[in-house]
Amino acid sequence: MTAETVLSPSADALGGAVPGRAPGRAPGPDERPAGPSLSPSRAADFKTCPLLFRFRTIDRLPERPTPDQARGTLVHAVLERLFDLPAAERTPESAAALVAPEWERLLGQEPLLAGLFDPADPGAAPDPRPEPGARPAADEAAAAEPLPGIAAAAEAERIAAFLSGAGDLLAGYFAVEDPRRLEPAERESLVSTLVGDELLIRGYIDRLDVSPAGDLRVVDYKTGGAPREAFEGRALFQLKFYALVLWRTRGVVPRVLRLLYLKDAEICDYSPDAAELERFERTLVALSQAIERAKAERDFRPKPSKLCGWCSHQRFCPEFGGTPPAYPEPAPAEALDPAGTGPDGSAD
Repeated sequence: MTAETVLSPSADALGGAVPGRAPGRAPGPDERPAGPSLSPSRAADFKTCPLLFRFRTIDRLPERPTPDQARGTLVHAVLERLFDLPAAERTPESAAALVAPEWERLLGQEPLLAGLFDPADPGAAPDPRPEPGARPAADEAAAAEPLPGIAAAAEAERIAAFLSGAGDLLAGYFAVEDPRRLEPAERESLVSTLVGDELLIRGYIDRLDVSPAGDLRVVDYKTGGAPREAFEGRALFQLKFYALVLWRTRGVVPRVLRLLYLKDAEICDYSPDAAELERFERTLVALSQAIERAKAERDFRPKPSKLCGWCSHQRFCPEFGGTPPAYPEPAPAEALDPAGTGPDGSAD
């Protein structure tokens, strides 16, 4: 069963260029702005917990993806490849046939993904600071290693369940859209702009649809369940980010921001307006300023919430009795851009 939720009525400014508003400037391919940069994921990290932002962006603590995250990456890859096919061939059967080869391609790019299904591997990311007196990893592995045949069978069963779960999500996609009737203008597209010629905001859009009249629809695939109404704002934060970039660079407010929840086969549509995006822009500027102050003062405090249960870095968090690693000193080449590709270093 599918459901469509319209969160906001359309406004007068929807879908058209904004009078008196000059489009923003997208940085050139060889241009590297000296100021801060922000992506949706890193902005969300800081809003969720400043210490989490530090662990991911400054300390660069390792995080191996969970099976759910890997499944989401796989489904996104399949949907991107699906639109490479002629329209008539974009069927559920074609999508199902893409699952295994896309998974093999992802394994080739990130071999650590294969360890997600090893019964002897608990799935935790490696600790960059081994505890004193800890038993050598080789000894631990030898003590816990199951019989080879049983281990192989268990691993194969986990992989089969994983791929089957991806198939279920793809079925959810076909329940809410017919890709044979769509011709996306852009897929997995990097969009960016400079705010005030200083703050670089950027991210990757899953899909951008453009109507014959020039209206824009930003589409984001979500492989988790549809959130309760109280959390819809968090889900839309990322799409408002993209809408702001498109407005600043193209002078057009997207008519629709669409979240496709594949697990629940639901659509959530939202229609922003220019005034809302202006307020959102001010919010991002203030957020960036707060991040820069935290960096200057080296003050990233934990923000306990229900999300702490999913955090990979509890062992370093004071709320769980841990101690953060020593604050890293930037290399000379990183003075202007601490993370090499921007302070977030992410690809939303």
